[in-house]
Amino acid sequence: MTAHFKNTLTWAHGVQRHWVGLCLFMVIFGGAFGDAQAQAQTSTANPNINPNAQYSRPEVAALSGVVPTAPVRLRVWGFEVYDARLWTPLGFRHSQHELHPFALELQYLRRLEGASIASRSIDEMRRVGNFSDAQAQGWLSAMSALFPNVSQGDRITGVNLPGLGAEFWVNGQRVGLVKDTAFARLFFGVWLDERTSEPKMRAQLLQGLQP
Repeated sequence: MTAHFKNTLTWAHGVQRHWVGLCLFMVIFGGAFGDAQAQAQTSTANPNINPNAQYSRPEVAALSGVVPTAPVRLRVWGFEVYDARLWTPLGFRHSQHELHPFALELQYLRRLEGASIASRSIDEMRRVGNFSDAQAQGWLSAMSALFPNVSQGDRITGVNLPGLGAEFWVNGQRVGLVKDTAFARLFFGVWLDERTSEPKMRAQLLQGLQP
């Protein structure tokens, strides 16, 4: 057997192993994709399935009659950061959001440090209202203690409690309360106030809600 023939045979065996491996990959993952696709088609086609059932959250269980808005995605310089949605009761008016019990849910799409989330929140809150350096330090400390590092799929939910402050939940677990109505008004104002840095996102988030 010549050296050239041996090399050709070795190459053929390598190609055969490659295609066998590829076929196994397609069988395993192709089947999984097909099942997921079929489930998605079934959910869409079946009118008896509640489209909001998958969005039930323990953090909003105590808020009577709230319903979710459609998710709105935040992109910064082309990077996807999170999907935001509101859970609002009947009669909710976004211009008077501090008077209503409601929730703001952020589901993250990338890794972020909790300290960075807290610091950025303070920067954005300064756009929608005035507060002292002492307040900023206190609020930054409170948020840094409450907000963990997040990865894709994690969610942080803030619940506005009128006359009390803002309660925070992480992945359905209560993590604490910032007992300060001024903080709550400005924190939620980052998304709801007309002075927000993301007016397009605000418009999408508030679509269909009363002014």
